Amino acid sequence: MKKTMKKSTKGFLNNLITYAIVIIAFVFTQMALSKMIPGVTISRSLKGQLIPICVYIVMAVSLNLTVGISGELSLGHAGFMSVGAFSGIIMSGWLLNAFQMENETMRLVLAMLTGGVCAAIAGVLIGIPVLRLRGDYLAIVTLAFGEIIRNVMNCLYFAVSDGKLIINFNNPRIDGTLLYNGPAGAVRVGRIATFEAGFVLVLLTLFVVLNLINSRSGRAIMASRDNRIAAEAMGVNVTKYKLMAFVTSAALAGMAGALFGLNFSSIAPDKFKFDTSILVLVFVVLGGIGNIRGSVIAAALLTVLPEVLREFGDYRMLIYAIVLIAVMLLGNAPVVRQVLERIRPAKKEVVKEGDAA
Repeated sequence: MKKTMKKSTKGFLNNLITYAIVIIAFVFTQMALSKMIPGVTISRSLKGQLIPICVYIVMAVSLNLTVGISGELSLGHAGFMSVGAFSGIIMSGWLLNAFQMENETMRLVLAMLTGGVCAAIAGVLIGIPVLRLRGDYLAIVTLAFGEIIRNVMNCLYFAVSDGKLIINFNNPRIDGTLLYNGPAGAVRVGRIATFEAGFVLVLLTLFVVLNLINSRSGRAIMASRDNRIAAEAMGVNVTKYKLMAFVTSAALAGMAGALFGLNFSSIAPDKFKFDTSILVLVFVVLGGIGNIRGSVIAAALLTVLPEVLREFGDYRMLIYAIVLIAVMLLGNAPVVRQVLERIRPAKKEVVKEGDAA
């Protein structure tokens, strides 16, 4: 009993540290933006990376739920991001043109919720047949999903006319106020995304993912990951719990996509190519598969690093590559791993029959 309480307390403190890192980083950034810290300024280019940093943190944490916690390799995370981005943009444009909703905060919230719901629906439709596959087959199908979504969006046109949302397939001649223009993507997008909204979304993502991991459902998901046959023998509905993790991951990616899309005045489907999924997967791998805090730190550092190194000109990519290699080497160093093992919550010990007796 004491061991269980000690482990739960350690896990709670570990989660608290993750929240604290995010909150301290946000407060420090806000103080720097307000010029409250002497000698610390944020450049214009770096300021433009604040929302993408929040977006990629959410993307990395949500993908880690699928890859690290559920144990399924997904290469179509950019597909869910694009579903959320374009559904959120269209919802924002519809609310503005059909209902004259001038409140940007309300539009942003509704757009992000719409993006999350649409991505979750896509996650259910894809997850039910796909999660019966394993290994490379699952990775290939999710990769195909991301490419299919991108090509479908190249053929769609959305407009608002007399308060109604008009959808046209492969026909650019559409009446009303154009919101989405096929291969050109979303046009005349109201840039209503804010860094504060990104911060709230990061906290919400951490709250959902960390609580899911520490819940009964989370233990069932990890049991299915570690030994599928044993989990099924114990009565765990493996498909149900894997689908839960997959849909949750998709919904969070959709909300991040909506925030990302509303940060630009125009955005095309080509923004969500296969390399976006690989980039997010790199964040997960470098941060540590299954390590939520590592995903937060890796996504933030590797998103901002190219901008910080921009002044080094031709040496920028060389330094960037050295940092990536250093992160991988340090992550596998015995000393570092021992320190991390002490910080992370101890794994549950299996009670042997002799001990139970």
